[in-house]
Amino acid sequence: MSVHDFQVAAADGTTRDLAGLAGRTVLVVNVASKCGLTPQYEGLEALYREFQGRGLEVLGFPCNQFGGQEPGTDAEIQDFCSVKFDVTFPVLAKIDVNGPDAAPLYAHLRAAAPGDFGPGNGFLFEHVKNTRPEAIGTDEVKWNFTKFLVGADGAVIRRYEPTVLPEEIRADLDALLPA
Repeated sequence: MSVHDFQVAAADGTTRDLAGLAGRTVLVVNVASKCGLTPQYEGLEALYREFQGRGLEVLGFPCNQFGGQEPGTDAEIQDFCSVKFDVTFPVLAKIDVNGPDAAPLYAHLRAAAPGDFGPGNGFLFEHVKNTRPEAIGTDEVKWNFTKFLVGADGAVIRRYEPTVLPEEIRADLDALLPA
């Protein structure tokens, strides 16, 4: 199974078929507007603008599962992203990334790249250990701004935990994308 086998809901209620991303490298990120990591929108947009012409797509999926930090409607989220961070990459409909109602795309991403979340993630590890201890040692997305890198063939390449800033992914993208 490939990321290209999935369909997702767009913020306007339409369905987006990810098969249309075949041949493009994709960075999939669960996002939130009221999180301490929300400024990562700026870095994600910078990556998108820098690498879009070389075949990068960034997909943002709002999620309210972590501290209720994405309470807005899809329309409010779109407005926030546009006004506050001048986001031009697609921010899709709000979804769950964990649990029984998790979007099928995220179940696939988590299984393909379970992650290496641990004490090396510093403050966030301590926070998750104290607030969601059941998530430690599982493939669950641990917090907002977890990033999954997907190759042009639709295979999941890597998971970046929330503490990895977008600019820290730049070298991986530069090596992966055609010149």
